[in-house]
Amino acid sequence: MCGFAGFIGYGSLSAPDVRTVSQRMGETILHRGPDDSGIWIDDDALISIVHRRLSILDLSPAGHQPMISASGRYVLAFNGEIYNHDEMRMQMGNPLCLADHQGRKESMIWKGHSDTETLLACFEQWGFELTLTRSIGMFALALWDRAKRTLYLARDRMGEKPLYYGWQENVFFFASELKALKIHPDFRREIDHNAITLQLRHSYIPAPYSIYKGIQKLSPGCHIKIKEPLRVENKEIHPVAYWSLSKHDDKNSSHHFAGDEREASDALDQLLRDAVMKQMAADVPLGAFLSGGIDSSTIVALMQAQSSIPVKTFSIGFYDADYNEANHAMAVARHLGTDHTEMYVTSDQAMAVIPKLPLIYDEPFSDDSQIPTYLLSEMAKQDVTVSLSGDAGDELFGGYNRYFLTHEWWNRINRVPLYMRRLIADGLDYFSPASWNRADQMLSFVVGKKSRRLNLHNKIGKISRVLKVSDSSELYRNFTSHWSSPETVVLNGCEPADHAALLKLRPGPVVEQMMLLDKLLYLPDDILVKVDRAAMSVSLETRVPFLDHRVVEFASSIPFSMKINNGKGKWILRQVLYNYVPEQLIERPKKGFGLPIDKWLRGPLREWAESLLDESRLVNDGYLNPHPVRLKWKEHLEGKHNWQHHLWDILMFGAWLEKERETA
Repeated sequence: MCGFAGFIGYGSLSAPDVRTVSQRMGETILHRGPDDSGIWIDDDALISIVHRRLSILDLSPAGHQPMISASGRYVLAFNGEIYNHDEMRMQMGNPLCLADHQGRKESMIWKGHSDTETLLACFEQWGFELTLTRSIGMFALALWDRAKRTLYLARDRMGEKPLYYGWQENVFFFASELKALKIHPDFRREIDHNAITLQLRHSYIPAPYSIYKGIQKLSPGCHIKIKEPLRVENKEIHPVAYWSLSKHDDKNSSHHFAGDEREASDALDQLLRDAVMKQMAADVPLGAFLSGGIDSSTIVALMQAQSSIPVKTFSIGFYDADYNEANHAMAVARHLGTDHTEMYVTSDQAMAVIPKLPLIYDEPFSDDSQIPTYLLSEMAKQDVTVSLSGDAGDELFGGYNRYFLTHEWWNRINRVPLYMRRLIADGLDYFSPASWNRADQMLSFVVGKKSRRLNLHNKIGKISRVLKVSDSSELYRNFTSHWSSPETVVLNGCEPADHAALLKLRPGPVVEQMMLLDKLLYLPDDILVKVDRAAMSVSLETRVPFLDHRVVEFASSIPFSMKINNGKGKWILRQVLYNYVPEQLIERPKKGFGLPIDKWLRGPLREWAESLLDESRLVNDGYLNPHPVRLKWKEHLEGKHNWQHHLWDILMFGAWLEKERETA
């Protein structure tokens, strides 16, 4: 795993200053690549590329970047892993006969065994887009074609690796993280009010938007090209999709997997085995995150089945039983025989992470599971450099509670007149979280589940939200929104129309359309951002076997009944897992990877929160309307409502803004 940054056009920089600024840009992303660094500058084309390397494959100098192709035509800065790069080498043959940028023919012998060198050779022999389509992996890359004086930027199919780009005046910027761009003297930090509305709705800023005007995220499965010399007419950039999740979903919806459940289970087992085996390739210590749930247990089981030594696994636990799953992870680890490490985290340890979050995430990001994700990554880094995770199982195979609620109840609820449903919802909302918590305790005692609270107030809240909506698109927005009308909170801000249109479900089965949107939005812009930034902040590479595009395409081809069946999600994935782990170790109510933020805001975090939510401060900042924010803060402190998610959105924006001004 690595990081890179660069720019075309020197702007206000003199030629002698380019190397100094480039080096400083690279230093800001040292955490992404502490093992090596390199800068490539072409003063004739006015382009500079800086790379930071975390050595995973080929630890020798042969893996140094930016890397120049054998012919000298291409220069590549690469972040990620190409898991089938050995196969790609075999397809090309060795030695290779390649044409350099002047048309001469020369044979090339491999200098090392890095996937970066493989990509460069493939670009020369197969071309840019064909190489992307033949690659299995996660990546963001910048490829400079010296012959055509053209820069190509590309991102992997599912968006595992980040890539920002955009124009500021007459300079074109690109980078793995925004903090690198801030070093350049011509970079303008103009905050986009519309992006804040997106963060308040979703807890993240979805692609292609970023917190800064003029800077975008490249969407998953896309590439762009910028030709030098820079011209005004070339500033309109149109990303090109070399792979489309939506198109594969549409195609596979009419071409379902032809076999029965047993055949589908066997096929998925083989696909996942191959994906896991490919992702276990590394020249450094490797392990896996293990929560004890279906997804991570499946990945670890397939790793251990293909390993001659115990796989290193990691989990964190919490002393609050409502949030702890470490005991389940330990039970799975013992059954599989892994080399397991667990750490129980105190509330003080968790809260100590909060001041780091604005720098780790670079822009406002408010999924509160960012805190345990960081702690887990920090612990794993002590023993390994690469860790596999079970992310994406919910989106691919139907694991979220909102899918069950919609599948089981939406058609029934929708028959009841809207006005009547809203009356019922108002009745449920009348009772405070404290009232539902008391009922929760009583019911837990009656049904003999003292060790596992029912989280009744959360379930009642979800039911209330379902009752209030008028159609399936509003249902999805409701499930995936915090602030339902963020434009009333953000001054001079409104949600982009094209993003609002994206949230409308297309014709077809409602749950399957929800799953598609989650794969397009929530997965790359929340889940994968959360894991990538947390892990890379401690120089840990994470890999996600479920996001091998062959697995993604297979998941879209199987019938819905193999995903949600008999009230259970991830049905087909369970069948695979039960080949390795007894059912009784897995079957239990689903928990999120969260923390008691609601309690902390009324207790140890209250003073910190009050300083960021102070009315005069909000007014002086000039971004948020203080009234709705202060109202929710008051109701939260009084216990009338649990507004932890809404308040965490505001607090993470406020903490980011504070750090932004300190570093300006």
